[in-house]
Amino acid sequence: MGMMTKMRSLAPWFIITVGGLFVLFMVLSDSKVTQLLGQRSNVIGSIDGEDITYQQFASYLERALENQRQQTGRDIDESQMDAFREQVWDLLIGQKILESKIREYNITISDDEIREAILGPNPPAFLKQNFIDSTGQFNRALYDQAIMDPRNRDIMIQAEALVRDQKVREKMQSYVSAAVFVSENELQRSFMEKNIKMNADYVFIDVNQIKNEDVNLTEDMYKKYYDENPQKFKVDAQRKVKYVLFRKEPSKYDSTGIKNNLLALAADLKADSSSFKTYVDIYSDIPWSRDTLTFDLLDDASKDALSKAEENDLVGPVLTPQGYILYKFNEKVKADKELVRASHILIKSTPETDDEAKDKANKLYNQLKAGSDFATLAKENSEDPGSGMKGGDLGWFGKGQMVKEFENACFRGKIDVVQKPVKTSYGYHIIKVTGKSKSAYVVEKITNKIVPSATTVDKLYNKAKDFSYLADNNGFDAAAEEMGLKVLESRPFKEDATNIPGVGANSSLRNFVFQNSVGTVSDVYRVAVGYTVVEIAEKLPAGTRPYEDIKAMAVNNVNREVKMEKALSIAADIKTKIGDSGDLEKAKEVFAEAKVATATGFTASGNISGIGVDNAFGDFALNAELNKLSEPVHGKRGAFLINVTSRTAFDTTSYNLQKNLTRNQILQQRKNKFFNEWLESLKEDADIEDNRHMFYR
Repeated sequence: MGMMTKMRSLAPWFIITVGGLFVLFMVLSDSKVTQLLGQRSNVIGSIDGEDITYQQFASYLERALENQRQQTGRDIDESQMDAFREQVWDLLIGQKILESKIREYNITISDDEIREAILGPNPPAFLKQNFIDSTGQFNRALYDQAIMDPRNRDIMIQAEALVRDQKVREKMQSYVSAAVFVSENELQRSFMEKNIKMNADYVFIDVNQIKNEDVNLTEDMYKKYYDENPQKFKVDAQRKVKYVLFRKEPSKYDSTGIKNNLLALAADLKADSSSFKTYVDIYSDIPWSRDTLTFDLLDDASKDALSKAEENDLVGPVLTPQGYILYKFNEKVKADKELVRASHILIKSTPETDDEAKDKANKLYNQLKAGSDFATLAKENSEDPGSGMKGGDLGWFGKGQMVKEFENACFRGKIDVVQKPVKTSYGYHIIKVTGKSKSAYVVEKITNKIVPSATTVDKLYNKAKDFSYLADNNGFDAAAEEMGLKVLESRPFKEDATNIPGVGANSSLRNFVFQNSVGTVSDVYRVAVGYTVVEIAEKLPAGTRPYEDIKAMAVNNVNREVKMEKALSIAADIKTKIGDSGDLEKAKEVFAEAKVATATGFTASGNISGIGVDNAFGDFALNAELNKLSEPVHGKRGAFLINVTSRTAFDTTSYNLQKNLTRNQILQQRKNKFFNEWLESLKEDADIEDNRHMFYR
C-alpha cells in the first residue's frame, strides 16, 4: 500500500515532466490542426518549398510556450515574445530540414528498439528522473509499476513518441557523424594535459612592459603588414538602410484609461466584502504581497499619499515609476530609522568668494523671514540645479546620505521653519525641513503598468503602413518629410548580423534587405522599440577593407608583433646572461621588469600560478627535459624562459580506468559539434521564405 501511495504521489510529476518534454520535441509533421482548419492560404513562410501556415506555426509556438511554463513556472514576458518567436522559428526550420533528411536517408526506429529503450536496464533519463530516491538510487520497482499502470497509458504513448524521436535523432547524428573518431594518441594527450602535474621556475618578459620608444615602428611596416595579410581585412557583402522608427509608447489616453480603471476598481472594493488579495490576484500586474515600507523605499508621490492617509484607507491610484498603484494602507508601524524631507537653496562658495556667498545667503534668508516664497527663491537663486528646478525639494532621506553639517541641521531642525544659512564644503545652504517620519507603512497594492493599449498599437501600426505606402510611391525622404518623421541611416551590416544597427533584431527584415535591390521600400516590420519601415540604401560588395579604415588595427597588430620579437630577443639575452649559473634573478640585470617566479602543481591545460592559462607554456613544460633552462618560448602575453624542475609520471592504471569514459566524452562532443555545424550549413543553404511580419504586430 505504501509503495502504491508513493507511486501515485509521483504520478503528477511524472505526467508533467514527460508531457513537457514531449511538447519540446514533438515534430510538426502531425498536421491534423491544419486539416481541421482546412487552411493553406494563411502562409506564414516556407522551408525548401514546404508552406508553413499561420495555424501551424501558432500551434508549434503554443506548444513551446506551454513547455516554457512547465519548466519555469511562469509565462514569457511580453517584452521577450519577439525573441522567443525568433527562437521557435529557428527551431522549426531545423526541425523541418532534419525531417527532410531523415526521410531522404530512410532512417527509422522499430517498435522493438522503443521497447528496449523504455523497458531495458537503462531507461531514458527523462523517465528515470522521477524515480530517484534520496540516496540517488533508481527505484526500478516503482518505475515499472508506473509505466505499467493503465492510468498512465496516454502519458506512455507520448513518452514512446518522444523516445522514438530521440532515437531517430541519435541514428541521424550517428549517420552524419560516422567519420568522427578519437585516436589513442589524442586520448593519451588529453589524459596527460589534465593529470600530469609539474613544477617549474620561469622568467617572463611581458610585452606590455616594453615601451614604444624601445621598438622601431614605421608607416612602411604597417603598410607591409596590410599587404601581406589581406585575409585579416576581408569583409563580407554588407548593406546599409535608411529607416524610420515608430516607437510603441503609451499615449495620454492609455495612462488616463488605466487610472480610471483603478478608480472604478477602488469604488468596487469599498462596496465588496472580498479580500483585497482577491482583487490583486485578478487585476494586478505584480503578484500579491504584504510589505512594510519606509519612506526611503517609496517614490515621492506614494510618500505624500500614504503620509496623509488613515489606516485601512484605499490610497490612490498613485502615478509611480512602476505604473499606477492602488494601495490598501493597513497600518502604520514604528520604523528602525528616522527620515526627513527638506528643501534648500544653495549658494556655492570658494575661499575667494566666501564672503560674497555668505552675504547673498543672508540676504535670501532675510527675504524668506519677511514672507517670500521659498520655492520661488529656490528656482531663481539656488545653484543646485537638480533641486532648484523643483523649488529646492530634496525629497526624503536618512542619516548618512548628506554631508554632516547639512544632515545635523535637517535632523535637528523644526518642520516648516527656515534655518539660518549653514556652511558646508559646497557653500551656504538655506534649509527648510518639510517633513519627518519614524514610521513605516504596511501595505498591499494593485499595480497596473502603463503600456500601450491595443488601440494605440493599431494606430501606430496603421501610421507605419501609411508611411510604407507613401514611401514606396513618393520616395522615402519625401514621405517622411510629408508625415513629419525622422529618417535615420544604419551602419553597414552583414547578412549574418544578429542586429541591424539602430533598428534591432529581426531576421525577416534582415533577409528582406539582402534579397532585394537598392531603393526597395519594405513593408512594416516589428522590432524591439515598436515598428520600422526601411529603404535599402546601399549595397557594399565583399572585398578587402581599405588601408585607411583599418590602419589603427594594423598599427596595433604590428606593435604587438614587434614587441613580441623584442621580448623574445630580451629572453635570449637573459639566457646568455644566466649561462650555466642557473640563477634566474640575473634576468633583472638585463631587463628590470622581468618577472622571476615559480609555478607549482600545474597541469598543461590548467591555470598556471602567476600566468593564467597559457597553452605554449603548458605544452612546453609537458615535454621538456627536466632541470634544463629552455630557449625563449613564445607565450600568449610575452616570452618565457622555463626550467621544469619536476613532473609526475604517466599513471597507466589510472589512464586505463578513465580511457573509455574520456573517449566517449570527447567523441560525443565532437559528434555534437559536427552535427550542429552540418545542420547550420543546411539552414544557410535552405530556401526560406519568412512572412511572419505580416501576422504579428
